Amino acid sequence: MSRNEDKAQGGRIGPGHQLPAPSPWYHQRWVVWTGLLLLLLLIGIAVAIIHNNNMKEAAALRAKAAIKPPVTATVATAAKGSIGVYLDALGTVTPVYTSSITAQASGVITAVHYNEGQYVQKGDALIDIDPRPYQAQLLEAQGTLEKDTNVLAQAQMDVERYRTAWARNGINKQLLDDQEKIVLQDQGTVKNDQGTVNYDEVQLSFCHITAPIAGRVGLRLVDPGNVVQANGTTILVVIAQVQPTTVIFTLAEDSLAQVQARMRKVHALPVEAWDRAQTAKIATGKLQTIDNQIDTTTGTVKLRALFDNRTGAMFPNQFVNTRLLVDTHDGVTLVPNVAVQHNGDVAFVYLVAKGVASVRDVKAGVSDGGKIAVEGINPGDQVATSSFEKLQAGSKVNVSKQAPATDAPEGNAP
Repeated sequence: MSRNEDKAQGGRIGPGHQLPAPSPWYHQRWVVWTGLLLLLLLIGIAVAIIHNNNMKEAAALRAKAAIKPPVTATVATAAKGSIGVYLDALGTVTPVYTSSITAQASGVITAVHYNEGQYVQKGDALIDIDPRPYQAQLLEAQGTLEKDTNVLAQAQMDVERYRTAWARNGINKQLLDDQEKIVLQDQGTVKNDQGTVNYDEVQLSFCHITAPIAGRVGLRLVDPGNVVQANGTTILVVIAQVQPTTVIFTLAEDSLAQVQARMRKVHALPVEAWDRAQTAKIATGKLQTIDNQIDTTTGTVKLRALFDNRTGAMFPNQFVNTRLLVDTHDGVTLVPNVAVQHNGDVAFVYLVAKGVASVRDVKAGVSDGGKIAVEGINPGDQVATSSFEKLQAGSKVNVSKQAPATDAPEGNAP
C-alpha cells in the first residue's frame, strides 16, 4: 500500500513500512558538472573544426598566391647620356622695332599703298597726302632764293668795281667798306632763303610716307579722303618687325648669378620658346642681354632673347613659355620619368632582371624631355615603366614591350 493510501486510511503507516531516504546534495551537483564538461567539450570540438577549416583556407590562398601569374609590364633600359639644366619662365614676344606712324604734314590722304598684314621693306610706299600746298610753298621759296642769289651776285660785281676805283683813288675807302658789308648781308639773305627751300622740301617729303623699317603692317587705320593734321595723335599705320624678333621674360633674382656665370663661360645661352600648353616647341634662339636692374616689387629681372623667326611662328605680343639652358650634366644615367616612383621622400625604381622585379632606391636629379638623371643604378639596367600597382619585390615580370634606350634630350648643347 502506498503512502498516500495509508494517509487515506487514517494517516498512519504501518510498522512494516518506512519512507525512502532523500538523495544527497552532492549527487545533484555531479550531474550539473557533468553537463558543463560535456558542453565545454562540444565547444572545443567546434572551435577545433573551425580553426582547422581556416588553416586550410589560408593554406589554399597562399598556394594560390604562390602560383599567381607574372605581372605584364613595359620596361626601359637605363643609358648613359647628357641632360640639360633649364630655367623656366614666362615671356612675351616683343618685336625689335615697332613703328607707329603719325602724320607730319596736314592735308587730305590721296592714296593708301599697302594691304593689311603685308610684309613691307624699308622705303616702300605706304600713304600719300595731297602735296600741292607744299609744292606751292616750295616753289615760292625757290623763287625768293633765286632772286636773292642774283642780288648777291650784283653786289659782288659792285664791290669788285669799287675795289678797282679805290685802287685808282677814284673813290674813298668808306664806299668800298659799305659795299663789302652789303655783300655779306646779301649772303646771309641767300642762306636764309636756302634754309626755307630745304624746310619746304622736307615738308613736301612728308606727303609721301614710306616704311621706316622692314616688317609687317597691321590693319588699315585710315582711308583715302581722310584729313590728317601734322603732329596729331592719330596713328596712320603700325609696322612691327617680325624677322628677327625677341622674347622678353623674367627670372627670379636668385637665378641671376647662375645665368651670369654661364654667360661668362659660354657667352651665348640657348633659349627655347614653347607654346602656352608647353606641348610644342615654337623656336630656338639665344639670350641677348640682361636688364640693368632688378624689379624690387617682384624680385625678378628681365632678360631678352633673340629669335630669327624665319617661319613667322612667333607673333608680336604672343605669350610663350621660355626655357633657358644654364648648364649641361654629362655622363649621367638616364631613365624615363615614369620609371621613378616615390614613397614619401624616398625615390625608387623596379629593376627587372631575369624576369623578376626588385626594388632599388635611387637619388633623382635633373629632369628634362621626359628623362631624369638618377644615381643608384647602372647604364644597361632594365627598369619597369608600367603596372606599378601590381609590382612588388620578387614579382615575376612578363615584359610586353622594350622601350628604346634613353638618349640625351634635344637642345642640350651649350
